[in-house]
Amino acid sequence: MAGKKLSSKSTKPKKQPISRSTRAELQFPVSRVDRFLRQGDYAQRLSSSTPVFLAAILEYLTANILELAGNEAHSQGRRRITPEHVETVVENNQHLHHLFQEDAKSSDGEVPEPEKKQ
Repeated sequence: MAGKKLSSKSTKPKKQPISRSTRAELQFPVSRVDRFLRQGDYAQRLSSSTPVFLAAILEYLTANILELAGNEAHSQGRRRITPEHVETVVENNQHLHHLFQEDAKSSDGEVPEPEKKQ
């Protein structure tokens, strides 16, 4: 047939972009963690899996703390988690208390800068 042109291009619709958080099945924003890591100048180079891993760790810790705080609120007959419930959980849990304790070396309130390798 002389009048018909065959196109080599496919007419498939474009796929919608999928966020890294959705791909990793996380609620925490992987792209924001990536941006903070890069702006914080913590390392010269970052693996592509580093922000995914860190976002997963943050999500796990948050879920664990909120679950324990929810149990604490329920045991007190409350329906809402208050900051006092979270504080009680962190004080009573040995691992969380160790994670969130303030460094005894910096008593002036300043966070020590990480040393740069030369």
